Amino acid sequence: MPHRRAAANSPYHRPMLRVILAAFIATCSMHVAAQSSVFLEDLTWTELRDQVKAGATTIIVPIGGTEQNGPAMTLGKHNVRARWFAGRIAAGLGHTLVAPVIAYVPEGAVNPPTAHMKFPGTITIPDAAFDATLEYAARSFRQHGFRDVIFIGDHGGYQKNMARVAARLNREWASTPVRVIALEDYYKALDSDFAQILKKRGLSDKEIGTHAGTADTSLSMAVDAQIVRTERLHSSTLGASDGVYGDPRPSNAQLGQLGVDLIVGRSIDAIRHALTQR
Repeated sequence: MPHRRAAANSPYHRPMLRVILAAFIATCSMHVAAQSSVFLEDLTWTELRDQVKAGATTIIVPIGGTEQNGPAMTLGKHNVRARWFAGRIAAGLGHTLVAPVIAYVPEGAVNPPTAHMKFPGTITIPDAAFDATLEYAARSFRQHGFRDVIFIGDHGGYQKNMARVAARLNREWASTPVRVIALEDYYKALDSDFAQILKKRGLSDKEIGTHAGTADTSLSMAVDAQIVRTERLHSSTLGASDGVYGDPRPSNAQLGQLGVDLIVGRSIDAIRHALTQR
């Protein structure tokens, strides 16, 4: 009678061994991927400490916002885009990490509601609370060894807040090696410069729009198609009463990719330039 150990080498056990080996390799790969991630949330505190010691002393703070984006885009559009762009910019820069997205931003008054607060799902906070959040995020990163803290904002309404907080902290930290950068170039590329590219493609100002129009929607489609409800783009009745300022019907990911390339490239160049001026 054959020894029982021989059964372990039988053809019937080989598939199981392959499955176990594949699972082990996948687990190791996931661990390596997490360690090499640019996103702070993916790291343990010791992995973060070691990356900072190795020279990753720049951190991007992506700022989004939770607001209505018309019937065809999700409420988290700005948050998805801010995180996605921050990741691409950090990878392009090297030695750069990305903080968690700040999703709670000033969006208008609550009672009576103003601006996007007139639409369900929008979340607002006071300017003072937002400024304090930015300030103490920067103070936290300074404490942990970061030298350059970069605010990028996907929404136009709080660009002045970013600049104000950065200026105040830079005055306070003038005698230290730490600086805060409110990256104007990111939003300028996203907003006005992308619109100029679309104009050269034959699109009108009315189509491009300022919120949930062709520019906004196309960019979102290029970043993450799941945040756009394409079946709702073609209603001829969309307008301000729906939270749409523009015409989203010509939108497509190919147009959006033009904006992606512009925003990532312009932001990387602007950050590199700013770092040489410190």
